[in-house]
Amino acid sequence: MQIDLRVLELLSSKLCHDLVSPISAISNGVELIEDIGGSVVDEAMKLIGDSSGQASRRLRLFRVAYGRAGSEDNIAVKDVRQIAMQYLASGKINIVWPEDQPLESLSSKKGSMKVLLNLLMMSEEILAYGGTVSLHSVIEEAATGCRIDIVGRSAQLTPAIQDALEGTVPIDDLTPRTIQSYITGRFTSHFGLQLKYDQSVSDRLEITLFTAKELP
Repeated sequence: MQIDLRVLELLSSKLCHDLVSPISAISNGVELIEDIGGSVVDEAMKLIGDSSGQASRRLRLFRVAYGRAGSEDNIAVKDVRQIAMQYLASGKINIVWPEDQPLESLSSKKGSMKVLLNLLMMSEEILAYGGTVSLHSVIEEAATGCRIDIVGRSAQLTPAIQDALEGTVPIDDLTPRTIQSYITGRFTSHFGLQLKYDQSVSDRLEITLFTAKELP
């Protein structure tokens, strides 16, 4: 899978943007202790602890979602589930991920859990006002999948996000808002998976990740 230099630049910018806030907060906490001393130690230590935890959760997610770790055959569903739930726990999105999801026929497919994580990160972009993301197993004829229900205000695939997800957007037209969708689509194709969308209901988007080459 070849990636254009502009894509790498935008992805690097996204990583830096997502990490700068908690890391800056850690620095601020250290400065508080140095400048003021004992009277604010407890407050500063809480700030440092919360921010370092947030940075650690994001790094764990990025390692699997973007790095080689997510492409390994032995990646466990329970580990990916924990990473996703911890990452989204501090945001505006409520995630419902039953322990028996997704089915083994999907989770055992190389790269499927990596794509699933990227889809959840894309859901965060879609639910700018907050909402709920839930996972459900799907079996349609010979295809096994996992449906992600994205529910919240203005939950939809905008034309820009859909074009990025499907890889039809010119590289030069990618933006920080669409780079996650683009990367998600490229990983999906790379691992021989496919996506199906349904946004027939207002404020509700369904994206199903399938193992099958040909969707039913």
